[in-house]
Amino acid sequence: MIDIKEINKIYKTGNIEVHALKDINLQIQEGEFVAITGPSGSGKSTFMNIIGCLDRATSGIYILDDAMIDDLSDNELASIRNEKIGFVFQSFNLLSRTSALKNVELPMMYAGVPRKERKERAMEALRRVGLEDRVDHKPNELSGGQKQRVAVARALVNKPAIILADEPTGNLDSKSTQEVMDLFKSLNEEGATILIVTHEQEIAEQTKRMITFKDGEIIVDKELKREGNI
Repeated sequence: MIDIKEINKIYKTGNIEVHALKDINLQIQEGEFVAITGPSGSGKSTFMNIIGCLDRATSGIYILDDAMIDDLSDNELASIRNEKIGFVFQSFNLLSRTSALKNVELPMMYAGVPRKERKERAMEALRRVGLEDRVDHKPNELSGGQKQRVAVARALVNKPAIILADEPTGNLDSKSTQEVMDLFKSLNEEGATILIVTHEQEIAEQTKRMITFKDGEIIVDKELKREGNI
């Protein structure tokens, strides 16, 4: 599903070059559940931005679901982001004056999905995350864990090839954190491909594979064993 070959990312400020990613080679198969870890400045966020088509590599090849990402225009990248990638952010990124249902419908509006179908699919996504009784609630009427579950529903609604979660439990208490991680595990067991960026070891250890960055390079790439993971 994801094939990364010799990816480099260099940021230039005047005469100074910062080599954020160095010759990254990586493959992620459909149905994997992967944690991307590493300290601040290690390259993990840069890597996730490239995977999410939010940024371009300086050099190298990125293939997502048979699409050669490096060859696409900005408009084509926007379509890829909307159709193939579901994003979940630490800060939820929900529209504050809009109901949970309307927040989940948003990606489908950009995709031109008819109104009736938008509502049906948004309702189903909210049912999947256990919020069918909160569809009319606005974000300020929801707990942190409920907000993040709305964000997960929004990420699911276009049936993306991959879900990218950037520090999805960073603003949550321990109970809500585990609820969100249990939701990700359930979605993965149903076949979703999920990548989580996290600096928390206990979060990373709940996935099935951990990739650790340091100084722009991958220093660890290992399979993890947990209950139900064979």
